[in-house]
Amino acid sequence: MPEQRTPDLSSLAARAALARGVASRRTVVSGVFGIGATLALAACGSKGTKETAGGSASPSAKAATDLSDTEKLVNWSNWPEYIDVAESGGGHPTLEEFTKKLGIKVNYTEDYNDNDEFYAKVRPLLAAGEDTGRDTWCSTDWMVARLIRQGYVQPLDLANIPNHGNVEGSLLNVEFDPGRKYSLPWQSGFAGIAYNPKATGGKKIETVDQLLTDPALKGRVTLLTEMRDTVGLVMMAMGKRIDKFTDADFMAAIDEIKKAKEAGQIKGFTGNEYTKPLASGDTAACIAWTGDVVQLQADNPALGYVLPETGCTLWSDNFVIPALAKHKKNAELLINYYYDPAVMAQVVDYVNYISPVQGTKEVLTKADPGVADNQLIFPSPATLERAQVFRGLTEEEETKYNQAFQSVVTG
Repeated sequence: MPEQRTPDLSSLAARAALARGVASRRTVVSGVFGIGATLALAACGSKGTKETAGGSASPSAKAATDLSDTEKLVNWSNWPEYIDVAESGGGHPTLEEFTKKLGIKVNYTEDYNDNDEFYAKVRPLLAAGEDTGRDTWCSTDWMVARLIRQGYVQPLDLANIPNHGNVEGSLLNVEFDPGRKYSLPWQSGFAGIAYNPKATGGKKIETVDQLLTDPALKGRVTLLTEMRDTVGLVMMAMGKRIDKFTDADFMAAIDEIKKAKEAGQIKGFTGNEYTKPLASGDTAACIAWTGDVVQLQADNPALGYVLPETGCTLWSDNFVIPALAKHKKNAELLINYYYDPAVMAQVVDYVNYISPVQGTKEVLTKADPGVADNQLIFPSPATLERAQVFRGLTEEEETKYNQAFQSVVTG
């Protein structure tokens, strides 16, 4: 294998969307995590403990009567700023075109601010066997695994989603949903390292070891409150694979993070609030999500961003249809619509995340070459080779690992 070099992503700021001041999908994320490139990423079909729908399903696992034929409506909850917006502001061109073509109105609500927060809103209804008032939403991989395990989502009828054949091959048989029976991808992204050269004295920060131990950065480093990204990057820096790690591997990474915190190296753990301190230089370096940094680079191209040689985390957000959704077929027709490469290209051109749809890059190569050439949007095989997806967790592991991580974050 030829030597891999960390791509210089600081010069790859996406222009059009950022010129419009788009906030990234991760701008509001306190929770977590595919790929729109031709390479079939092995990590997306990673080995490890599977979280599939086994055992007895909850009462809400029964599908509601499909009202799609009589009620031309679909209710979609999604993350803020995660879809195309009209140049003049307000309105979403792709949604408007969907309604024009199929006559189905879309109630699009940006109320999915965090995986756990959203889950807390819908779980009581699902557990009671009641309709959530939503026909589809986009959950991150690990949350999809939980929803499947608990019987809170319905199997997809692929007869209503013929365009699912356009989904990238690497995403068709993921570990948390083998065969994609319950979910299909919406967008993906990376977590890597961001730094402000003015605050580092011009030094490049390219490794997790630098974040945790470089005395020049002491007290000016932040890590993410998202366990899978922070612990995942540390485990990879220790030579472990996050698609098949052990308890000992996880706890060793926790120890390294704790050691750095106790030494005063880390000033805090953040959600997206790392962006302003990073831009100002109050934070010298941090673990960061791609979309946030691409946005910041529009105003400050000097900001650095690297995907570590030792590995970066990769996440996807995925369409699911909750149990008892009233407009299941309409939701499936909506999902099918977005797997048209020309339609997905409009979304990607705006949100600047990784497309799950084959053919999107070809559309954008003609319409917007700058986006088509961006490694954060259409990663090369060399970039993807260092990306890994955090393996699925059992309910017991999820509880144990969250407790261990929170003891460091809040301790």
